[in-house]
Amino acid sequence: MTEHKKLQPEIRFAGFTDDWEQRKLNEISIKVIDKNVNNEFWETFTNSAELGVISQRDFFDKDISNSENINNYYIVKNNDFIYNPRISNFAPVGPIRRNKLGRTGVMSPLYYVFRTSGVDHRFLETFFETTKWHDYMKLNGDTGARADRLSIKDSLFEKMPIMFPSLEEQTQIGNFFKQLDDTIALHQRTLEKYQKLKISYLEKMFPKENELYPELRFPNFTDAWEQRKLNEISIKVIDKNVNNEFWETFTNSAELGVISQRDFFDKDISNSENINNYYIVKNNDFIYNPRISNFAPVGPIRRNKLGRTGVMSPLYYVFRTSGVDHRFLETFFETTKWHDYMKLNGDTGARADRLSIKDSLFEKMPIMFPSLEEQTQIGNFFKQLDDTIALHQREVEKYKKIKQSYLEKMFI
Repeated sequence: MTEHKKLQPEIRFAGFTDDWEQRKLNEISIKVIDKNVNNEFWETFTNSAELGVISQRDFFDKDISNSENINNYYIVKNNDFIYNPRISNFAPVGPIRRNKLGRTGVMSPLYYVFRTSGVDHRFLETFFETTKWHDYMKLNGDTGARADRLSIKDSLFEKMPIMFPSLEEQTQIGNFFKQLDDTIALHQRTLEKYQKLKISYLEKMFPKENELYPELRFPNFTDAWEQRKLNEISIKVIDKNVNNEFWETFTNSAELGVISQRDFFDKDISNSENINNYYIVKNNDFIYNPRISNFAPVGPIRRNKLGRTGVMSPLYYVFRTSGVDHRFLETFFETTKWHDYMKLNGDTGARADRLSIKDSLFEKMPIMFPSLEEQTQIGNFFKQLDDTIALHQREVEKYKKIKQSYLEKMFI
């Protein structure tokens, strides 16, 4: 009974009851060794763990290869599979992806290219999205001197064991995951559409430098915007957590905003011995994190929207506003309108990952404000847009989780 269970997946389509059979990779494929002599093909492909097989030019924004070296590259036809030995968080033993571009190109000899027969392309492609083959690769491969690559002999790679059902069942499984991938892609495109829409509105609904009017605004608002300094609409929070009145430590993530430190790091970094010197952060307080990144090139300013009070390290600058709309100001800090001021008055110094700016200069940051009524409308508009983006983000994540569950249960 135990052996029988190993030959059948946990979930399968109705009407299929036969055991799956194990075959080695070299029983259903051959290694592609056709070289690009006379430069018959000019387009070089690359195999990305995240994006799959794509044109090298699209991936790197330029051609890495050139006509002098691609005559030694392998010819890769549509539906050929490619193993990339480069390991990453997305592909811990390197990705195997199928060429679905619908055209022929070439790939570096660093890749292992193989062509299948007698099996369903989509089924095999989906199998390589599971982790079922990872143990074999780890057991027979070696990262060696280069920790970013897994080295495995062709003879061992070709003996990789794979469990197959009948061709008919393979086709049903392949088509099922194709439909699931199409659903994920649809929601992903919708999500990206709204994300791009937000970026466009962020640019157009706040005035450009040295201008008093935004390019786009709601009807009935015609007054010029007015410039105020940050310290005219806020005060720095200097209340310390004496007697450890509050115990929850917050952090300010460029991607996630203000969240509990425990949620961000999966543990508490601070402890009861040091948080009595931390600042008390109330709901709707703003926090500047001087740590710079691709997501926040001058460091993020985010609002505490957790609905509760916590504490934050003195490394952060915490400020409390008055007389302005929270959501409007929060949205302003999602634009790049304030970045030039920070770059002009701040300094990365010895630590290239942090921007250092004096409080006195930070507090003089100029910000353009419309009337409070218009601020509120702008804030509410972006709140609705953020809610829509979050909704589609949840849909994408939901279907991705469904796919992961099916990948685990529909393969052996």
